[in-house]
Amino acid sequence: MKIAFLLHNAYGIGGTIRTTFNLAAALADRHDVEIVSMMRHRENPRLTIDPRVTLVPLVDTRPDSADTRNPLYSRAARAFPAAETQHRHYSRLIDVRVRELLRHHDADVFIGTRPGLNVYLARFGPRRALRIAQEHLSHDRHSKWLRAELAPYYRSLDALVTTTEADAAIYRARMPLSGTRVVAIPNSVPKPSLPPSDGTTKTVAAAGRLSPGKRYDLLIDAFAKVAAEHPDWHLRIYGDGPEHGRLADLVGRLGLGGTVHLVGARSPIEPEFAKASIVAVSSDAESFGMTIVEAMRCGVPVVSTDCPLGPAEIIREKADGLLVPVGDANALAQALCELIEDEPGRRRMGTTALHNAARFAPAPIAQRYEQLFAELRRARARRERPHRGIAFRVPLWCAPYLTTALRVAIRVRRRMRRTP
Repeated sequence: MKIAFLLHNAYGIGGTIRTTFNLAAALADRHDVEIVSMMRHRENPRLTIDPRVTLVPLVDTRPDSADTRNPLYSRAARAFPAAETQHRHYSRLIDVRVRELLRHHDADVFIGTRPGLNVYLARFGPRRALRIAQEHLSHDRHSKWLRAELAPYYRSLDALVTTTEADAAIYRARMPLSGTRVVAIPNSVPKPSLPPSDGTTKTVAAAGRLSPGKRYDLLIDAFAKVAAEHPDWHLRIYGDGPEHGRLADLVGRLGLGGTVHLVGARSPIEPEFAKASIVAVSSDAESFGMTIVEAMRCGVPVVSTDCPLGPAEIIREKADGLLVPVGDANALAQALCELIEDEPGRRRMGTTALHNAARFAPAPIAQRYEQLFAELRRARARRERPHRGIAFRVPLWCAPYLTTALRVAIRVRRRMRRTP
């Protein structure tokens, strides 16, 4: 089977890129897999891609490329939804190249990895192939304008895959998609190629973009309370982003300069997690929680806010981690202190986390996708099975004309009945 992913930019760093690369590599064990990157801003991808996976960039956005001199490059996209957060990065040139690629591509399965790319699949993807939308953000994190744009397109796809059961339930309730299968399949995280944490270091780690939604200010406030009781413990925050200056000021105001460290982004993050004894997540919302799974794969228990939607479906309370109320610095500090003060319990929890996280390994996640492909093919075969009597196919472009003809015929028949 040939499988093609549509990805925003395979040359950057981000959770969607990592999980797409992971899934593509696992599927490449049994299938021909390709990743189509809408744009390319550097020579080689920042993340390692399996050599069995073909990478196809559509538009080269580097300043000296021929694509940037194409007149369509400077014109805003029309097919990509205007309410999508990345719309400003999309051009008519991408519209045209995606349409042409999908028109002539021989893949059996197409998988979009963000809302605008799912719309491309709905508009231009060949009907003979399975067309599957992935949602790496949650339903409620999309604007109401984007949700209104997406609904009619999503109804024409074969399936919508969310990363959590909770988000799948929200889609079923708030965006009814008759004829489109809505299913939850989590992201995958491979086993790190290094020994797991032994749980003895006096380090709490956190990782992610330094953005308001991650609430690292809350984590730093909580750690000020932790440091007052356990001054020999340190917090290391890995990531870059717009909140760096504000967080650095907060660390200074709280007198935590030697205790809380903003150390910048690291990729891969697993070697840093393996040096920690606890990983903390303080977010207001997480569509899935890749960081949580990455920590657990390193044998590290996680203390996380019980935010919508992912953490509660990943962490098994008091078995491999702890959940605390969203926005509660005192509860976060108390949970961290609980693990800090119980080294044997912390190490047992880390061992359990390592075991439980195996369900997120790429192989079982790839098998769930393969099962979905098979179920969608069977469902399509049942729909296309001819009924008794005369059966014929009508091209999709004929539908409006047939509808008009039927209406005219009905009117004529009514008039004939009224005629004496």
